[in-house]
Amino acid sequence: MTRPTPARPPRRPLRPPSWLPVDGYVLALLGTVALAALLPASGAAAGLTEGASTTAVSLLFFLYGARLSTREALDGLRHWRLHLTVLGATFLLFPLLGLAARGLVPVVLTPELYGGLLFLCLVPSTVQSSIAFTSIARGNVPAAICAGSFSSLAGMVLTPLLTALLLGNGTGGPSAAALLQIVLQLLAPFLAGQLLRRRIGGFLLRHQKVLGRVDRAAILLVVYTAFSQGVTAGTWHLVTPARLGLLLVVEAVLLAAMLALTGYGARRLGFDRADRITIQFAGSKKSLAAGLPMASVLFGPQASLAVLPLMLFHQMQLMVCAVIARRRSHDPEAAQDRGTGRPGVPVPAAPAADG
Repeated sequence: MTRPTPARPPRRPLRPPSWLPVDGYVLALLGTVALAALLPASGAAAGLTEGASTTAVSLLFFLYGARLSTREALDGLRHWRLHLTVLGATFLLFPLLGLAARGLVPVVLTPELYGGLLFLCLVPSTVQSSIAFTSIARGNVPAAICAGSFSSLAGMVLTPLLTALLLGNGTGGPSAAALLQIVLQLLAPFLAGQLLRRRIGGFLLRHQKVLGRVDRAAILLVVYTAFSQGVTAGTWHLVTPARLGLLLVVEAVLLAAMLALTGYGARRLGFDRADRITIQFAGSKKSLAAGLPMASVLFGPQASLAVLPLMLFHQMQLMVCAVIARRRSHDPEAAQDRGTGRPGVPVPAAPAADG
């Protein structure tokens, strides 16, 4: 009598290692870029997509304003030293390193890619990923929530002003008309969302999954419009694979420098372990969700090259910070924190695609 052949266990799907997070949304963004390269919007379709993109950007910032809890941010003012340190890293150290990279033009970076790299250095910090990594590493999660809120609020004003000051019209930077458009298209909807937060906050909370998909779809539309304009304008012939490789190297050095500076600086300033983790994660990253819509308004047809460095940096920061967070969660100080029975802090929902 023959024995039955044992059933083979089902094959597990190939997935990247847990320490190597490949953001599915970044893959969707790259797919959108490929679609724009193959089928760019032109003629009447270009006008329709541009109008839809303008509406989508205003909707995005209205929802950002309606979600952002100013009360929660104000409650964190007692930790003002930490928040000033994060803001200094985001809007002072990053821009200084971006300006220092000017010496890489034109040998390493083209002027257009350098403009995108400098813009990357001017956008606000992330919210959701900073909170998530801080939580994994057992840092100060409430401070990370407030730091992300402060950075988002400050970025509404500082990012356009710094972009106009440091980039200017000579390198494709925004004009006075673009700054006015920032106020009308971004700041006004954001403030409207803040004013209506009490009335619509419950609705947003009940439908946050659906609205999260709206966020992501709106940003994909913005990316498609920006890259379609770049393709039809012929700007992509300025980028070669070698230039992209050099850009990745420059961004890796930039991220390593910011992680080192925020970690060392927080220690020198006398912050405890939990606060040092918050400063390092919140002060070394940049928000894809805030940067993409801002670039579409500030740079117009040149937005595709302006956002490319930010998209690449976004995935790089996720991968590197995930490794750091998991290692920090196992260091001796983290073990002491677990022994104290310190209660965990729930991670709140944040705007989708925040990075």
